[in-house]
Amino acid sequence: PEGRNGSGGRGRGTGFRPAPAKPFTWTRAAPEAIRGKFGEFTMKAALIGGGVIGGGWAARFLTMGWDVAVADPDPGAEAGIAAVLDLARRSLPGLYDRPLPKEGALSVGADIAEAVAGADWIQESVPERLDLKRRVFSQIAPAAGPDAVIASSTSGFKPSELSAALDRPVIVAHPFQPVYLLPLVELVGDAATLDRAAPVLEGVGMFPLKIRVEIDAHVADRFLEAVWREALWLIKDGVATTEEIDEAIRMGFGLRWAQMGLFETYRLGGGRAGMRHFIQQFAPALKWPWTKLMDVPELDDALVEKIAGQSDAQSGGRSIEDLMKIRDAGLVSILRGLKERNHAAGAHLNRVDARLPLDPGDIAGPLNTQDRAVPLDWTDYNGHMNEARYLTAFSQATDRFLELAGCDAAYVAGGGSYFTVETHIRHLGEALAGDRIRVETQVVAAEGGKLHLFHNMLKDGEAIATGEHFLIHVDLSTRRPSPPGAAVAARLSEVSAAHAALPKPDGAGRAVGAPP
Repeated sequence: PEGRNGSGGRGRGTGFRPAPAKPFTWTRAAPEAIRGKFGEFTMKAALIGGGVIGGGWAARFLTMGWDVAVADPDPGAEAGIAAVLDLARRSLPGLYDRPLPKEGALSVGADIAEAVAGADWIQESVPERLDLKRRVFSQIAPAAGPDAVIASSTSGFKPSELSAALDRPVIVAHPFQPVYLLPLVELVGDAATLDRAAPVLEGVGMFPLKIRVEIDAHVADRFLEAVWREALWLIKDGVATTEEIDEAIRMGFGLRWAQMGLFETYRLGGGRAGMRHFIQQFAPALKWPWTKLMDVPELDDALVEKIAGQSDAQSGGRSIEDLMKIRDAGLVSILRGLKERNHAAGAHLNRVDARLPLDPGDIAGPLNTQDRAVPLDWTDYNGHMNEARYLTAFSQATDRFLELAGCDAAYVAGGGSYFTVETHIRHLGEALAGDRIRVETQVVAAEGGKLHLFHNMLKDGEAIATGEHFLIHVDLSTRRPSPPGAAVAARLSEVSAAHAALPKPDGAGRAVGAPP
């Protein structure tokens, strides 16, 4: 028989596995909500500036269930935010294996005081001019509630510079584009405020990195600035084009950095001797004049045109919107790959998933075993969910059902598991990227080591696919059929008896090609 790790699912004993299940109950209390300590209370974020960064913040908060008020005098701000929100709806929900909260309400206006009123979080994202930011904060501070966190998206200014004339702290909460997908946000400023801010950002799925010392450009952008300076020289001196520089990053060290960053990558570069050997080997190079880190080329018209022309040619005529979609699809694939390995940003996403509730429902009816959005990397050239991904979704639903029945990670570690020996899938409708799908699972039969499951996949309440699966219990030490443990057998018997009263699922036992 083919194990479920070969049938499209994550497979038992490979890749990321959730923590062992809690004491058994078919109807579970929902775990702590995604908004962390704020539970199910609706929170409000006020965003001052609705451009690229502000729009990203709006999408992040809205898709995580917050109400959002944006203050921006630009009459085109609302349309711009709507475009970013469409990208977020298409990509963000598919990062998770559980449903996100109901989307919050959005309002856009020009009045700062009106936007800030009643806000729990206030985020400034106006252009990088210190005089402008100070002017904006002078309007925010008197209108903000005493418990509201006031933060800036600035990539360069220090919080002490921003709040110099105010009687309350302003912190830096510096995100990275696209804000709705990339989890990192650098936190700088008043320690007590950072302690309050971090759980809020964690609650909307972000990864807050507290920076203990104020410094221009914080941490990440200082690396980017060094790379940017050297790239400008390489272009000016005719050494490389914009495309060649990008290829050097995305085909090489950029892939390593996504998993291990700088120091862990170099640790491996030292071989078995590790970091000390790496430093001994390459320390002399730091004295060689390889780079021009503090020597900036003059960005005259000729260099600007050279860079812009090469960049336009590199795009191959694709629009900014097309490139954003390509970027988001690639990020989703990378992040989901890391999530499968439970590593780096993927481990963070798994922690977020653990805070998203999924109630299986009552044993008297089919159990809710999947409730999620269709990820971008599940779609194909037809623009809809690929047939192989239906098997992935049903395999994950089987995993979820077995975990509820007690066949969890701890049980598998003890030497028992189920293997799938037969599968039949019917495709009844389409699912597109970002569509929310739900799987209901019914036990057709559970006798000894045999388990017959029927999954029904729903979109907007309508069936779009069914999956019928026959499994046998195995002893992993012999890889041969065996009876399940007493506790698992009892739980399966209980749900099988309850589901025996349900009507036979439509399509159960149907052969391939049989008339409807």
